[in-house]
Amino acid sequence: MLGATQTAPRTDHEGEGKQRLGRRARQVTLLYTNDFHSAFEPVPAFWRPGAPRLGGAAHLASLIEQERAAAATSFLLDSGDMFTGTLSRLTEGEALLDFMMLLRYDAMGAGNHEFDYGWQAFERGINRVSFPVLCCNVRHRGSGVRFARPHTILERDGVRIGVIGVMGRLASSRTIMPSKVAELEFTDPMEETRASVRALRRTVDVMVVLGHQGLPGPMQSDAEADPSVQRSMVEDLEFCGAVPGIDVYIAAHSHHGLEAPLIHPDTKTVITQTYGYGTRLGRVRLALDEGRVVGHDVSLLPVLSDSIPANSAVAARLAKYRAEVASEVGPVIGRAVARFTRRYHHESTLGSLCSDVMRSHAGSDVGLNNAGGLRADLPEGGIDRGHVLDAFPFLNDSVTLDLSGGALWDTIEQGCSLEAGMIQVSGVDVRYDPRRPVGARVLSVRVGDAPLDRERRYSVTTNSFLAEGGDGYRALRDGRVVRRDPVLSDLILDHFRRAGVVQLPRMGRITAV
Repeated sequence: MLGATQTAPRTDHEGEGKQRLGRRARQVTLLYTNDFHSAFEPVPAFWRPGAPRLGGAAHLASLIEQERAAAATSFLLDSGDMFTGTLSRLTEGEALLDFMMLLRYDAMGAGNHEFDYGWQAFERGINRVSFPVLCCNVRHRGSGVRFARPHTILERDGVRIGVIGVMGRLASSRTIMPSKVAELEFTDPMEETRASVRALRRTVDVMVVLGHQGLPGPMQSDAEADPSVQRSMVEDLEFCGAVPGIDVYIAAHSHHGLEAPLIHPDTKTVITQTYGYGTRLGRVRLALDEGRVVGHDVSLLPVLSDSIPANSAVAARLAKYRAEVASEVGPVIGRAVARFTRRYHHESTLGSLCSDVMRSHAGSDVGLNNAGGLRADLPEGGIDRGHVLDAFPFLNDSVTLDLSGGALWDTIEQGCSLEAGMIQVSGVDVRYDPRRPVGARVLSVRVGDAPLDRERRYSVTTNSFLAEGGDGYRALRDGRVVRRDPVLSDLILDHFRRAGVVQLPRMGRITAV
């Protein structure tokens, strides 16, 4: 949730901005998205009265066109993480970039998930789109050569906006599998952004940063209605305080929807972000006077799928892609007796299922997964490959490690810190105290029928992202790889085929004391 420094002095500046917006200054509208994550279809908002549908690419496109028509001058931007999901994985992101061209995006900032298929695949995508893809602090390792453009100038109707893309330290170091970007290096985000601001500031009317920073968003369908899982924006705030000259900072990665913007108390930068998944369209209206911003009005516009008509061109393009991958999605392969759901700060039925499947397949002592690797619930009823790829979209192998009991304890301790959500387990029972300091929360761990022995070696099956230390699980890097199995999605598919009907797993594996 927002800390004390985040809610600081916003009211006066914001009120002043809204008052000035109504005067005769030049008005410019920035429309934006962040963390779309292949959310092509509307989702039932079961946490809202009546469970209305929200989002969907074709409905989002219609709302964008409505807002463009209502604005004198507008630009459409994205702060990254378009990728993930079935169509993204089966096309290596092509479907998402095609969608962005169809909607006439003006610029995009790179997110960590754009590297899911390796930097080479993302580079091919960057070179085929009609808009600039930006990241000022990523270079080819050892050469100093930039991987992407650091910034761009967009001009329309005589208005010039400078746009900079940047990847934060946590997003680049903890949420990208190292092997996917081994030939790249991420440099200091503040230093690189300052250089871009200096290069652009005197020649533009508005300075915008597309920032992909902070902690990862909570993987929980009803996250926007659960304040306990909202992620901190401390890194974004520190960044905006350390880099003066930014008028608007469009955040991403944490999915922290800001119904009212934050205004940095020192630099006066306007900070905004949606909840992701295309359920809102961000809108920033700016008033310009003699080349400077003198007012703003920021809104998150709900994409109400039941009342906003679908854009026919987008719907047709999506139908084309679905037809192309239909043979790879295939028919129903099994049934779920109930909905398998995610809970970011707790054990979940989906997390327990995948950890059980991995451990059973490998015949290991323990199965572990990260909450952030669970990207969609599995619905009740018939399950096809598309459902499984939506839930488990990453090309992460199932890896079995020979790991010391001490490293296993440290791994579970990291999971109970909740820095990247609760660890999902199989073969162990954990008791922890969430009130204790991070690093000292675990009270007891049982492996099978016996207490965990720190000196013993255990066979631990996890995904390759965690095995490389992803999401802060550095203790797993101490393990020796003894077995590799297919990617997690293939294991889940095989489990449904063999079982026919899949029951909910036993819960109560992780108990808060």
